[in-house]
Amino acid sequence: MSRAATDTSPSVRRSAPPTWLVVAAACAGQFLVVLDVSVVNVALPSMRADLGLSAPGLQWVVNAYSIAFAGFMLMGGRAGDLYGRKRMFLIGLGLFTLASLAGGIAQEGWQLLAARAAQGLGAAVLAPSTLTILTSAVPEGAARARAIATWTAVGAGGGAAGGFVGGVLVDTLSWRWVLLINVPVGALVLAGAVLSLTESRGGDGRRLDLPGALLVTAGLATLSYGIVQTEAEGWAAAATLVPLCAGLVLLGLFLLTEARSPTPLMPLKLFRLRSVSSANAAMFLCGSAMFCMWFFMTLYAQNVLGYTPLGAGLALVPSSLAVVLGSKLAPRVMRFAGARYVAVAGTLVAAAGFGWQSTMGAHGAYVTTIMLPGILMMAGAGLAATPLASLATSGAPSGDAGLVSGLVNTSRVMGGSLGLAVMSTLAASRTAGGTSAEALAAGYALAFRTSALVLVGGAVLMLLWLPRASGAARRTDSASAGGRAPSPQ
Repeated sequence: MSRAATDTSPSVRRSAPPTWLVVAAACAGQFLVVLDVSVVNVALPSMRADLGLSAPGLQWVVNAYSIAFAGFMLMGGRAGDLYGRKRMFLIGLGLFTLASLAGGIAQEGWQLLAARAAQGLGAAVLAPSTLTILTSAVPEGAARARAIATWTAVGAGGGAAGGFVGGVLVDTLSWRWVLLINVPVGALVLAGAVLSLTESRGGDGRRLDLPGALLVTAGLATLSYGIVQTEAEGWAAAATLVPLCAGLVLLGLFLLTEARSPTPLMPLKLFRLRSVSSANAAMFLCGSAMFCMWFFMTLYAQNVLGYTPLGAGLALVPSSLAVVLGSKLAPRVMRFAGARYVAVAGTLVAAAGFGWQSTMGAHGAYVTTIMLPGILMMAGAGLAATPLASLATSGAPSGDAGLVSGLVNTSRVMGGSLGLAVMSTLAASRTAGGTSAEALAAGYALAFRTSALVLVGGAVLMLLWLPRASGAARRTDSASAGGRAPSPQ
């Protein structure tokens, strides 16, 4: 039986809207969330000049968003289960839109940083609801795989489009429009969601596990803070080690609390599901390697090859299209190859692209040093992301759907943040302070080479750990066996 069919918790029901309308609303919300992770990058110099931000302050324009986003994601996902997924979608999107307005009209640096943190909080509430609403509306099987492929493609496309959209807005209008553009788009999506979405929840009358929520939020936020400190302070500095250790301690306390709580925020039994644990581990590993691609490709195009911000954004358009193509191709291949093998194949294709990119030089041609390796990297990323998201959400009970969706997003964001910190450190160590095109290219190449090796390791992990059968098949087998919990395959 599908999750949509079993989710019979108290909620206000009306005639179901067309599925495509639900998918469109969920994907639009996800696009906005992911777009704002990267869209501000090309606007940072203009922000610094206009608001008089210091170098550390400029870095916090990015970090304030990412730390709040990562820190509150699990709590946002569980809140959707308990209080209503449509409700949390609207609250998250409303906060995100208002914070975008506040950031766009900011007159002081602290106002911009506060707005970016509020944006991250809104995104953390919104993002888990986008995937949960989608999986609740579409039954498991080929239809859900196609819907998740669209969600994945739109999300990946949002990250990929950030540099291009930001470049266009900064060049033609001002830096303020990289934030203000969210206001009319957010208002439009908000109106569409009010009209098109129906409410659902899966909490069975449970209350929010407040101690667990506080511990995991503080732990993830503190860990994220430590990760972002590595770029400015290095890995051995107290300013880095203290928050990293504190974050790990808080997360350890969270796990102890959850093991003893009668109504835990995150039931640890979820990790006994092979689909949930293996797919999230794979997403964390792939995110740690793939997330840095856009960052280093943009730097390579501008700092080494001399492209303008808009030119760099245009140069990456084929890669943006490739990730959409890979995401949409995945469900077709999954029908006969299975989710596990499609994820492995996509990861290996991406690894080949990263390996090719690692041969970059100071005077590379566009086709062979940006376009073709970029297409391989992102086509592989799209091909892998869809089956991993499908597996990660297929085996969990309907009452935990929002939490599992939050976990999917958390794995990807935390993996990406950690990976970017590590790869930036490696690139800086290889560059050794040099600013010539040759030195910079060598540093970026090392980051891509390391990412390729991580992806090969990830492909091996997937081959050994990801389940062979779908979540639906596992639950059918479990039901026929008397309702016992599915055993790892």
